Amino acid sequence: MPLGVRTDGLIVPPGAGRTLTSPVQQVTFKVTGEHSPAASSFEVLVPPGFDVGAHLHTRSEELFYVLDGVLDVLAFEPRVRTRDHWRDWESPSGQRYIKATVGTVVVVPPGCPHAFANPTSEPARMFLQASPPPDHERYFEELFEILNSGTELDQAAIGALRRRYDIEQLTPMDSG
Repeated sequence: MPLGVRTDGLIVPPGAGRTLTSPVQQVTFKVTGEHSPAASSFEVLVPPGFDVGAHLHTRSEELFYVLDGVLDVLAFEPRVRTRDHWRDWESPSGQRYIKATVGTVVVVPPGCPHAFANPTSEPARMFLQASPPPDHERYFEELFEILNSGTELDQAAIGALRRRYDIEQLTPMDSG
């Protein structure tokens, strides 16, 4: 058997995985590129008021599954990409953002604008799978360095980081 080939599966129990925490967000790494050549998987705690901002990836595909709470989500190309508020966007077919509740699945192909935000006063939790790995892993590690470096969101630093990791930011991130 070639070196580095995994023959055993991976079982990640509840609460396990490396967790990154900031005042703005919490992400637990569940499956990394070390374990799968296909996708990285994360559990994401989305605090009240947090808005990731509309963005897209030219190479990555993502899957979101709402585990707890409610999130506003969008996954379509709008008629017009306004820079301020993605919740005002509408697709050519009339689609708008939705209130995603527990059990909602969102699949985002490469090139598709998407966003999520927590409009409630309670934290929401989602499962995020991103392919290919390890781009999202490295992105989260660097993002949390920025988020934990001060009290204000450094939009310029976040923008530069996102550009390096195939994330075209369409509307600003808002920590609530």
